[in-house]
Amino acid sequence: MPGFELIDRKESLAVKKIFDDGGVLFAHGFENLRKNYHVREFENNFKKYINSKYCLAVSSGTAAIKIGLKSLGVKPGDEVITQTFNFIATVEAIVDIGAIPIIVNIDKSLNIDTEDFKKKISKKTKVVIPVHMLGYPCEMKKLKKICKQKKIKILEDNCESLGGMFEKKLLGNCADIGVVSFDFGKTITTGEGGMIITNNKKIYNYCKEHHDHGHKNLKKVSRGKDSFSFPGFNYRMTELQGAIGKSQLNKISTLLKDNKKKYDILKNNLTNFEKRKLIKGGIPNYDTYIFFAKNFAQKKRILNIIKKKQFNTKNLPDAIKWHCASYWTHVLSNKEIKKIKISLKILKKAIALPIFYKKSKNFYKRLANEINEIF
Repeated sequence: MPGFELIDRKESLAVKKIFDDGGVLFAHGFENLRKNYHVREFENNFKKYINSKYCLAVSSGTAAIKIGLKSLGVKPGDEVITQTFNFIATVEAIVDIGAIPIIVNIDKSLNIDTEDFKKKISKKTKVVIPVHMLGYPCEMKKLKKICKQKKIKILEDNCESLGGMFEKKLLGNCADIGVVSFDFGKTITTGEGGMIITNNKKIYNYCKEHHDHGHKNLKKVSRGKDSFSFPGFNYRMTELQGAIGKSQLNKISTLLKDNKKKYDILKNNLTNFEKRKLIKGGIPNYDTYIFFAKNFAQKKRILNIIKKKQFNTKNLPDAIKWHCASYWTHVLSNKEIKKIKISLKILKKAIALPIFYKKSKNFYKRLANEINEIF
């Protein structure tokens, strides 16, 4: 958390190389003017990292969700289930293709409550989108078992937890299709950008064509004479993003190791507080440390300590309105919002401390000690 802290001369040189090699900024064609295909190389590198058969780079994580839903056959009127603690983009993607978002509560892991999920399934349910929020994995084992019985597809939203794991598999590669975001606040960044991850060739081929105006990109056929099967749209990643992505991916191990050291300092020192539940078999990417205040008076005191240190929280509570469906009256009905009151009660007591690469271990130890002093 986050990749922008590690941007240095390597990213600058990666961009410079594009211009040294011909200056082609488009990910397709122009064979005679270029030496490299940076987006394709980024996809291949990412595929090896996450250990999937197919990866497709796109313009954003939001675009990845939208394309992914369409690849799973979601049509207008279908229901797509997702969780309360989320980012608005997930619901926006559902609404944008004419589907109906159904919101379920979270549990103390702050991720999807599988029991509430079972209650919300209907004949119209086509897909569920579990969201690995702020570094922590969802309960994928139970979710997959339910979905197998009910014949529901899973789109795994891993925009916020790259590097986290569930049962020895990297998050984003645990379901029918997964998505990752590379916006400027994410674990690794390309400014904007996203990745679609799948082991299903049919899903991959659909996504590949859809994100490029329906182009089949047939071999030995020019772009102008290329064929198509269905209308697509433009969700392509640029070569600038691809080159930066390759450089950032090389730094992810450094980030994750640093995250864990600082996360452990908070975990080992903030022992007076209830901490976020980690599911069995789950390994976070240690992006954020989340704990719960006993009451709102205590929470106010803790937030004052954080503010005095010229620090801030991450989403909880500073940007809760963008990350909790209880506030999304512009996309959800009041009837739907009333069903998820339990989640809001949990989230209102939560405090999320971001782990920054450029903040020292001593900073986090001092912060924890000052918070503990309220006892």
